[in-house]
Amino acid sequence: MENQNYFNQALSNFMFDVASGGAIRHLADLGYTVDQIRKHLDFPTPYDRIQKTVWEHFVQTGVICLEEPGIGVKPEEYEYVTEYDSYGRKSFRRVAKGAGKPDTFEGVGRSPGKNQGISSGAASPGSASSEERRRPWREEIFLPSKAGSLASCLAERCAANGEETAYISCDFGLKGQREAERFQKALALLEVGDREYVLGLPWERRMVYHRLDQRMRRIAACLYEGGELEGVCYFLSRRERLKVTPSP
Repeated sequence: MENQNYFNQALSNFMFDVASGGAIRHLADLGYTVDQIRKHLDFPTPYDRIQKTVWEHFVQTGVICLEEPGIGVKPEEYEYVTEYDSYGRKSFRRVAKGAGKPDTFEGVGRSPGKNQGISSGAASPGSASSEERRRPWREEIFLPSKAGSLASCLAERCAANGEETAYISCDFGLKGQREAERFQKALALLEVGDREYVLGLPWERRMVYHRLDQRMRRIAACLYEGGELEGVCYFLSRRERLKVTPSP
């Protein structure tokens, strides 16, 4: 019975991915909100299933980080090389990509095609190498009198840092549960499409981190102007953290 349930679930997931999964991820990458995605799908799909798919896709692609950016360690890429001893016995050794010496012994008698090539995936944009982790953060507090508007400040820093590795902390999941009235007040500050975007994502009940793309910069600026933004912006390539507190 357990095997049958597992098979049925796997089949259901496969059918969903064929019917809707790819389209959902594609539309999410184009900037569609969950509600807009639902309206564009040819195959009827439950709203919560779309939410889950978009959220998982954003986590996998680094649009959303579940850990503080720059804290995670970037997994090192490696490859396998084939070696033979004096008796002609084959073995494989794992070599850090770009390094001259193998780092571990991986065993004997494996087929050549099974483990050769790079075996680890690409690192998440929010992760950091051990060398980067040793670099100190440059900490700043956003001051309008010094930096101008938050919108222009974030746009300039993202242009210099690279948008792919710029993030902002988001407490929507926490605020929606603990401070529902304040959360609704904050949402009312946003443009309709941006409000729909925030409401469509199934924010976890903890601090998470969203890439500072154009939409998130706009959301941050609106919340700040309305006195409802308190968080930290991360610019990983420049190793900078910018703390933003509610405007007076």
